[in-house]
Amino acid sequence: MRQQIAAANWKMNLSFQQAEALLDELLKKPETLKADQKVVIAVPFPYLQLAKAKLSGRKNTYVAAQNCFTKKSGAYTGEVSAEMIASMEVEYVVLGHSERREYFGESNAVLAEKTNIALEFGLTPIFCCGEPLAIREAGSQNDYVAQQLKESLFHLSADQLTKIVIAYEPIWAIGTGKTATADQAQEMHAHLRNTLASQYGQEVANSISILYGGSVKGANAADIFSRPDVDGGLVGGASLVAAEFGQIIDGLK
Repeated sequence: MRQQIAAANWKMNLSFQQAEALLDELLKKPETLKADQKVVIAVPFPYLQLAKAKLSGRKNTYVAAQNCFTKKSGAYTGEVSAEMIASMEVEYVVLGHSERREYFGESNAVLAEKTNIALEFGLTPIFCCGEPLAIREAGSQNDYVAQQLKESLFHLSADQLTKIVIAYEPIWAIGTGKTATADQAQEMHAHLRNTLASQYGQEVANSISILYGGSVKGANAADIFSRPDVDGGLVGGASLVAAEFGQIIDGLK
């Protein structure tokens, strides 16, 4: 059975004190997760230890870093390695978010390297893919996201692939207030799963959790998550409000 995941991406937000207060608010929510459901909180690097300490006793709740570097160690001032993240017993790392691709020039080849080193140190990558508005308007979104998967992930073994979570984020729906309809999300998620099946077989493809990311809110989460190939969400702005993110968690199937 695939894992259903509500993942929060705080991005570059909140002071230390605000982060602590938000975690405390989230902890007030009753524990309602089923065995196949998880919550993952991706916090800025300075708050990883805080989040680990706060959430350590919370059932099926995990911490994620928002990025890692391609190298194990070395003279790379300001970078954070997968080994460092893993040494803090952080379980997940977000890779390939559209903002990393757009603002920092991360290519599919670079993300293949990051995926490799994350897996080497036992981290679970949340691998992001998705198309900009121009690609969607041209009707080329299926080929575009398939290429992202092929160039970053298809060198992996089937066993390695099953250790990855995929997040589909239509770039035109991130922070814009626009949201792909539940049917559009399902259509793309089914295409992603078929793309995986073409390389690894249907059984492997059916085991991969694929999350939707793009202006998910408490009001639309349950509808989006109800689609058969949508296994939860990677949530940005709405995850910074405890009550809103709590409603999104409740929207898991």
